[in-house]
Amino acid sequence: MDERAVDVAIIGAGTAGLAAFREARKVTDDIVLIDAGPSGTTCARVGCMPSKLLIAAANAAAHVREASAFGITCGDVAVDGAKVMERVRRYRDRFVDAVLEGLHAIPAEMRLKGTARFMADHLLTVTGEDRTVLVEAKRIVVATGSAPVVPPAFVHSAPQTSDDLFDWPDLPASVAVFGTGIIGLELGQALARLGVRVRLFGKGEGLGPLTDEAVSAAAREHLGASMEVVPDHELVNISGNMQGVTVEYRVDGRTYSATFERMLVAVGRAPNVSDLNLAATSLSLDEDGVPHFDRETGRCGDGPIYIAGDAMDDAPLLHIAEESGMAAGRNAALGRPVPTMRPVPLAIVFCEPQMALVGETHRELVGRGAAFAVGSVDFSDQGRALVMGEAAGRMSLYVEVGTGALLGAEMFAPRAEHMAHLLALALTEGLTVPELLEMPFYHPTFEEGLRTALQDALAVLRRMGDGASSRHLAADAPA
Repeated sequence: MDERAVDVAIIGAGTAGLAAFREARKVTDDIVLIDAGPSGTTCARVGCMPSKLLIAAANAAAHVREASAFGITCGDVAVDGAKVMERVRRYRDRFVDAVLEGLHAIPAEMRLKGTARFMADHLLTVTGEDRTVLVEAKRIVVATGSAPVVPPAFVHSAPQTSDDLFDWPDLPASVAVFGTGIIGLELGQALARLGVRVRLFGKGEGLGPLTDEAVSAAAREHLGASMEVVPDHELVNISGNMQGVTVEYRVDGRTYSATFERMLVAVGRAPNVSDLNLAATSLSLDEDGVPHFDRETGRCGDGPIYIAGDAMDDAPLLHIAEESGMAAGRNAALGRPVPTMRPVPLAIVFCEPQMALVGETHRELVGRGAAFAVGSVDFSDQGRALVMGEAAGRMSLYVEVGTGALLGAEMFAPRAEHMAHLLALALTEGLTVPELLEMPFYHPTFEEGLRTALQDALAVLRRMGDGASSRHLAADAPA
């Protein structure tokens, strides 16, 4: 067995692992990046990029269908599923190739291909195709990413996940999608807009990540009108194979049966930690086998092991993976855990209309007993939304009683991604509602809906007799 000693070993060459490598290399060249594959990052291969390519095609088809509302007749919409999927793969491969180009630019002596397993806190075995290497590292970063969860009930019925979908040669006639979270919602709606018969099955968890009932109600009403949604079901039986799947399920005591060409399981992702042999370390693990760690430093306990990205089972988002990878890599290389301020929480779901959560959610605020007011706007009557034929959705803003400070927001609204970024910037700067209302809002824009919600929040605070200082709340809202 070959042996190697390094300052830092990084397990995983995805978004978090590559970010950790770049930061660690600023401190030391005595690094090894261990990559078991498949290479190319989850985002580029099977996540955010190919899913947005599919969604872009779906939105294009929807725009053509909806053109008649503007007096434009296009005839029947013909979706060539094979061409849709070919474009998805072509651009996906382009994004993956860009990642691989960066990976292969790393000096060969700093890369090690194989599967890593812990033998002790400082010791790894890395097993490749033709050899096993014993790696002794002063510090180790775990950045092994995540994989789709497939519950036991689905295992024997040819289930497919988001890791498989983008290699479909054509669009199927029908798909049963299990999971109403971010992945299931985005892919389910995209397939439905491309003409696939979709039935979306949930387990009472709601649609997407929304926790605000008023916003959730708007989402349920709109999305339920555009595709079949079973928000809460009891699975009775699944039978079939790659040629077709029959799903038996129960709702309110009544049993239903439906057959689909394919079944897509999108109930979430789990961290890739089960094969690391973490039991051989001194780490304390949670019930899912993930090490307990400090979110500000990435350090696991008080030992030499750090963790980053989706392996943290915290927030499976690319910008969080990159930020946590940078922190873990830097701290591992320095040999001391330096806290890093985490960015304002920001999550976006690319359904139509889009969902977005910024800062603290409604559930989190209620859970900690916060004193807050809610400002809202109904986008079904918002000027620019009406002009664009996108009049649907709702936004809720959460504002602290006593200061007028913005705490967070949830929205199901057209072009929500842009308004969410504005609010994230505002939260980062600690702006109050009156301060935000002093900023310009061009007419006519979707962002004027944000202004309406801010004005409503200020009005609610005043009706509550809020005792905030005049500096925060005395100024009149702009007209």
